[in-house]
Amino acid sequence: MIKIQQASDLSIPLIAPLARTIWEEHYTPIIGKAQVDYMLNQFQSVQAIVQQITQGMMYYLVYQNDVLCGYFAIKIEQKDLFISKFYLSATTRGQGISRIMLAFIEQQANASACEQLSLTVNKDNSARKAYEKLGFSVQKSIKADIGEGYYMDDYVMVKPVSSSI
Repeated sequence: MIKIQQASDLSIPLIAPLARTIWEEHYTPIIGKAQVDYMLNQFQSVQAIVQQITQGMMYYLVYQNDVLCGYFAIKIEQKDLFISKFYLSATTRGQGISRIMLAFIEQQANASACEQLSLTVNKDNSARKAYEKLGFSVQKSIKADIGEGYYMDDYVMVKPVSSSI
């Protein structure tokens, strides 16, 4: 059984260790350990998550049979619902959980009258193919300076919001 729960003050500290596990396994081969460590500190530490929430980001934890297996974060930006984080542990990928997560996100988008979903994905990330299977398409390419000489070299992907979920 899959359960999605909005992060609370008590559950926020659960996200950072899960992020570290997922990022070290998935992103180290793509961007290297030094950049992974930098990005985890800057964007996925407890302090960074709390700050993002105060700026309007909404974090959600995903449980499979009461075991934390993933998380995502979304932010409404006018008629666009931006998916900032969308992560599952390696052992739970390929089981349809991402579709459940996306259906939940689309419900949030519909409730907020958003017209599209958007996200960014590293150009070398194999997850791009999964996003395409979920209905996203590449809109443009961006390269963002994130400090300390690191860049995010990403595709912006979008998906129209379906009103019939």
